[in-house]
Amino acid sequence: MKGRLLPEVLSERAAAEPARRAYVFLTEDGAEKDSLTYGQLHARALTVAGVLRSRCRPGERALLVFPPGLDFLAAYFGCLYAGVVAVPVNPPRRGRVRDATFGIVRDCEPVAVLTTAAMAAGLRPVLDGPLWWLCVDDLPGAGPPLEPWPCTAGSPAFLQYTSGSTSAPKGVQVSHGNLAANQEMIRLAFGHDRHSTVVGWAPLFHDQGLIGNVLQPLYVGATSILMSPMAFIRRPLLWLSTISRYRAHTSGGPNFAFEACVEHAARANSAGELDLSSWAVAFNGAEPIRPDTLRRFAETFAPFGFSSSAWYPCYGLAEATLIVTGSRPGRGARTLDVNTEALGHQRYAPGGRRLAGSGFAVPGEQVRIVDPDTRVPCGDGHVGEIWVHGPNVAKGYWRRPEATAATFHAECAGEPGRTYLRTGDLGMIVDGELYVVGRRKDLVIIRGRNYYPQDIELTAESAHPSLRPGGCAAFSVPRDGEERLVVVQEIRREYRRNADPAEVAAAVRAAVAREHDVSLAELVLTLPGRLRKTSSGKIMRADARERFLASGFEAWTPDMERTERNEHADTGQSGL
Repeated sequence: MKGRLLPEVLSERAAAEPARRAYVFLTEDGAEKDSLTYGQLHARALTVAGVLRSRCRPGERALLVFPPGLDFLAAYFGCLYAGVVAVPVNPPRRGRVRDATFGIVRDCEPVAVLTTAAMAAGLRPVLDGPLWWLCVDDLPGAGPPLEPWPCTAGSPAFLQYTSGSTSAPKGVQVSHGNLAANQEMIRLAFGHDRHSTVVGWAPLFHDQGLIGNVLQPLYVGATSILMSPMAFIRRPLLWLSTISRYRAHTSGGPNFAFEACVEHAARANSAGELDLSSWAVAFNGAEPIRPDTLRRFAETFAPFGFSSSAWYPCYGLAEATLIVTGSRPGRGARTLDVNTEALGHQRYAPGGRRLAGSGFAVPGEQVRIVDPDTRVPCGDGHVGEIWVHGPNVAKGYWRRPEATAATFHAECAGEPGRTYLRTGDLGMIVDGELYVVGRRKDLVIIRGRNYYPQDIELTAESAHPSLRPGGCAAFSVPRDGEERLVVVQEIRREYRRNADPAEVAAAVRAAVAREHDVSLAELVLTLPGRLRKTSSGKIMRADARERFLASGFEAWTPDMERTERNEHADTGQSGL
């Protein structure tokens, strides 16, 4: 499957509809702060490209470090026009550059940093090396006439660094052809056209924010309404009011975003004045999809025009550019009740645990479930590793040939010469639908039985009202020659001074033993914000395990002084 290359798409739209609004950026109060037409974005991108080409050679890397806003777009498309490989990274928070960012700089060896004047002032003393700096917001509105650098489908477009939920971030080499193919896949899977207004708040350095909320609207000729992640974190219902105000067709995010909306509506005892009837594609992806969240959100916002048929569960990863599987517009979510013991033995049987499906392979792609040890494809209803083949699969990791060979060049038994992407995720296909059950690296194996940590985490955090949803990590550690189960669970901020630790711990232990037939070796109740998350909201279980084994987590007691950091300080991007 082929799609049009993005530099060509922007150039054509700027020529055909220069005055059509492409992007709108909102303040944290929901007011329009900035906007760009196709013509304006094209002109600004050419200006950036002209300056870049005077200092950088095609193929060299440029770090993109921006606060939320539209300056990022001029920088990104400027890189595409100049043939420079863009490397979007998480901006510093509270003046502190993250360790992952330093690792990315060492890995990709950029020659330039594109940012804003205000951010450059704090970054220059921190980022060492012979870097050339370009403050995009200081450039004039348009430069001299310039022809974009000619790119091909195989030309590198940008490096999308993985979130590092189970390992150090790696730079995925996304080509222009990968981008084009995945944009066409999203268009077909979501049913988009030029009237499909998109609303998004995911950070633009993240693949969901960039490829889904920025590039897809451009690809189909629609308008994108953007807001900052912090605006969503502080006021989740502003997201829904923006969908209502702009009559959005498509919007979504990780599961926790929908959960946050339900909680804020319940806390305020109101959702305000909303009309969500235009919302045709409510995509849910980037972390485990919880059927209870889908149900509660639909029940809460049905009076405001939200239809459960709008649910669009999906699955993807940076190594496949973005999307791999998705529902069908208007179908809603599909769920499956499974037996947890059978699932522990890698097969499906009817039972009491409810899973949400993640849809079907998108057009132009093949998804297989494969035994990760024998590399033999599994039949329907059997759990194995999710493997992907298609034009959207990236060429590999930047300067990591061994990891590239292991991840991107896998071959199924009996299919010599056809390579697949090994996702590292475990799943099964039932009646054509993909059900993701966990990460292979996170799998907990105790006395020969498999346990999926997200199942244990959901049970633990639901055991008592004082426990924070999305604030739990389950993993195993070696003790006396065997693997033992450990759970680290955060307390809700509002309960931190009046809940009884003994009562809470007893509830968690009893719930885990009852639901999963396994005992906790250790349970740590800690303060909010202690568990690190990726930029898409995934708990970094490997990091939690390392911290537990090294220095441990500070145990919560009701009389503790308020010494904890901000609840979202270590969760990637403003609590994501």
